[in-house]
This record gives sequence, structure tokens and C-alpha cells, in this order.
Amino acid sequence: MDMPHGTARRRDRRMGASIGPLRTGDRREGGRRGPRRRTLAAAFLASGAFLAGSGAALAGSAAQPGQSVGLPVGAQIPHGLYLITASNFGVRDTASGALPLNVNTMTLAWATPWDLLGGRVQLFAGIPYSAIGPQDRAWQSGVGQPLLAGQLAWDLGGDVGFSYLLGGYFPSRTGITTQAPSLTHRFALSYVGNDWNLTGHLFYGHFLGDRPPAGVATYPDYMNLDLTATKKFGKWQVGAVAFASTDLPTGVAGTRSQGQIAVGGLVGYNFGPVNLQAFVTRDVIDRNYGGRDTRAWLRAVIPLYQDKQEAAPGRTLVTREQSR
Repeated sequence: MDMPHGTARRRDRRMGASIGPLRTGDRREGGRRGPRRRTLAAAFLASGAFLAGSGAALAGSAAQPGQSVGLPVGAQIPHGLYLITASNFGVRDTASGALPLNVNTMTLAWATPWDLLGGRVQLFAGIPYSAIGPQDRAWQSGVGQPLLAGQLAWDLGGDVGFSYLLGGYFPSRTGITTQAPSLTHRFALSYVGNDWNLTGHLFYGHFLGDRPPAGVATYPDYMNLDLTATKKFGKWQVGAVAFASTDLPTGVAGTRSQGQIAVGGLVGYNFGPVNLQAFVTRDVIDRNYGGRDTRAWLRAVIPLYQDKQEAAPGRTLVTREQSR
């Protein structure tokens, strides 16, 4: 359910110093582009923000890769209103040095009492705030792209749920994040029986408009995949997470497609009113990012209102019906 995100304004999204056409309008005196500025822009593009809104994005995504791992996003949420806050901090090791990036997101999720086409209607609104620390320079920060989204979630029986989300990222004027509006389509399948959370979550993002902002060669459409395999032991939750992302072909000469695969581990604890999750991920493969990212994540799910009779005991975002 984490949803915010927005990426740096470059075509090459990661932190590599070897970068193709610039997306951020990085310039130096005499019209030449400096490698440090290019690396900074790419780094911001590579990181990303959360499920709900927009912050910095990996692989050119408007949605930060990995933002939904640990969540049973294919399942129906118990009726109620939820606040989901998340923060992640990571460093990408590049030839020119380490580039740190922090992304913070806040999402409001409403599991409505309505059904449509047999699926539960669930609504989301989110916004991110991101900061990046280039070498030997002051940190730069700003608000990313807000996201509004609607989701249908179906209980398929046998502890399996499927969901489809359609959302839109709004334009942003923050120079260090993606600025163009885009649509996001998300498909998730979750198994939540026997205290397991086995979830696959596929993102497809499509940027709108024919002209990117000045200084940006192109915004590539993208696909992300978030994977979760965790199990609850009483109030504890432990397991493995992974995510992957890739640019889709743009047809623009000189652009270099970026992508990555990252893996990690998750630990969570249900405090009752608050469900807390922490996880660490590390890139094992990167393409045209110039270096691999290590990232620590922290997420809190806070029910502002919840139908306690419908919620499964000890499982904030899963219904009793689905978890039998």
C-alpha cells in the first residue's frame, strides 16, 4: 500500500558516472555537462519513493522499486482508514564516490464499505519527500509527485487475493524529482493463509505527454516487480524480500536502458495499534547505474479506524475471511 514516489529528472536513473543523454538539464559553464552533476542526477533517478506518492525513483520509475515489499497488496484490507508511513535510506557506490539518498512517504489508505465487480474498493493518497547528498555538496531536498489511486481487491478463496490498482502521479516542480505526470497500473497476487504472506506485485508505469521538461531527453515507461515471502510467529514477522525494475524501450536514440535486481530480509513486529516493519536490501545486479545500492527501510502501518471484527488477529492488513 505504500505508494508515493517520483524520480530524479534524468534519463539515466542510477548513480553511475557513465551516463547518456541527461534528463535533468544538468549544465556547466560553457554548456558542458559535468560528470559529478550527471552522477547526481542519475542517482536520484535510481532511487525512488514509496507506493503511495512520489519521491525518487529507481530505473526511471515514478514508483520506487521495492516500495511495497512486505505488504499483502493482493489481499483485501479490513474495512477502515489507515496511515502508512515509510522511510528508506541508502547509498549507491559509484566510481566517483558514494551517493546517499533518503526517501520519506506518507500514505492514507481507505478500505471502503463498497464493492465493485465483486471486488472491494480501496482508495489511496500519498506524497513523498526526498533528499539527496552529492559528494562535497549540501544536501538537496524537496516534495515529490503526489499520487491518487483506486484499487479493486478480490478474495479468490483458498486464502488467495488478487488486486488491480490504477493511479495517477501529478506533475511536480521539484527539480530533483520526476516532473512529468504518469499513470501507474499495478497487479498483485497474495497468499495469506497459515500466517504466510506470499505476494507478487507487478507495476507498469506510463508517462503522459509528448514533451518532457526542458533538459530532459525522455521519460521511459517502466516495469517493476516486488516480491515477498514472509511468515508470522506470534507478533513477529520474518522472511525474504526482493524487487526488480527495468526501463522499457523509448525509441529515442542514445538513451541507455537501466534496471536492477535487489534482494534482502525483513523483520516485523505487531505492537497492537501499530505494525512496524524493517528490512534491508542490496542490489545484486544493476544495468547502467554505475554502482550498486544498499538500502535500509522502515515502515509503520497505523489503523486510524478499523473494523476489528473483520481484521484477522495480529494481522493489520488481512481479513479473517482471507487468512483462515
